[in-house]
Amino acid sequence: MSYLKLSGLSKAFGKKQVLDGLDLEVRKGECLVVFGGSGSGKTTLLRHIAGVMEPDAGSISLGGQDLGDVGPEARGVAMAFQNFALYPHMTAFENIASPLRARRMGEAEIVNRVQEVARLLRIDHVLSHLPKQLSNGQKQRTSLGRSLVHKPPVILLDDPLRNVDAKIRFEMRLEFPKLFKAFGSTVLYVTQDYREALALGDRIGVLVNGRFQQIDSPSGIYRNPRTREVARLFGDPPINLFEVTPRAGGAGQTVDIGGQTLVLPDARPDLEGQPCVLGVRPEDVVFSTQAAPGAMPVALEAVMPFNVRTITLLKAGSGTEILASRPEDTELAGTRERIPGFAHLSAGRTMFFDRATGARL
Repeated sequence: MSYLKLSGLSKAFGKKQVLDGLDLEVRKGECLVVFGGSGSGKTTLLRHIAGVMEPDAGSISLGGQDLGDVGPEARGVAMAFQNFALYPHMTAFENIASPLRARRMGEAEIVNRVQEVARLLRIDHVLSHLPKQLSNGQKQRTSLGRSLVHKPPVILLDDPLRNVDAKIRFEMRLEFPKLFKAFGSTVLYVTQDYREALALGDRIGVLVNGRFQQIDSPSGIYRNPRTREVARLFGDPPINLFEVTPRAGGAGQTVDIGGQTLVLPDARPDLEGQPCVLGVRPEDVVFSTQAAPGAMPVALEAVMPFNVRTITLLKAGSGTEILASRPEDTELAGTRERIPGFAHLSAGRTMFFDRATGARL
């Protein structure tokens, strides 16, 4: 059952429609990541839920209660910002304690709660420090502690890891799920980083032009994108996209890529003769120096080590580029020469999209 529900939410600033009839349902205790590019409406969405912005149309309900006439202070919603927004004259302790003091909680309870959340966030040793004495990672945790300390039913996190270094981002991606479960809060987490979205979300909502193009599990978003745009937003290196027209052939259904013929491992008879877009993730392109049934001739142009994987740039006939990814390959790692070879696609991994609309076929 939905706990937080948005129906037909719309907001425009002048002629720009930022939220366009947006619908969303979030389960109690769920972490839903709102993913999208700059200007897609992510922060505006959070501000509406927090109550600091009113929609032009639509409704928001929490636990079955319509929030239309409920002020920000009475919604039970906490929000943490990407710029930390700490009070510069207050210690880390007082920053975290500020929501409890606003609720006139007893001093002993305030101390217990602040120390509890500080231990969980591993900042109990800097509670006496002012913000200017904290690292960015400590500031981020202090800001998060302030949001968590009164155990709100809903936490809104606006790209909280954007201003911290790579090491802290990695650590917090591991720690956030445990923290969210420990506090039992329902979380909406905004990010522009697809890795963050895949790592943190129970589900991911892909926001494009004020509407969700897809809301799904991380694996569903990556492996079964509903649109070409969703497929393009997730993955590094990005998905290969080729304009093709599938046709029947003696060896099976084929397409032309860069003037070369490739046999599709998964035939789609319904698409024969239909112009469309073929999408293939780099890890599903197999390169070999040996010919294989259905493979097409390519040339390996460049090799780039990428963490524990090796990225290869292949070129077909007319120069069409194909990105391929494979487990770390020491044999190819030092390659600087052009190598002739063959490429084929992994079975069960091809995607087709409508050329005009981008919808999955």
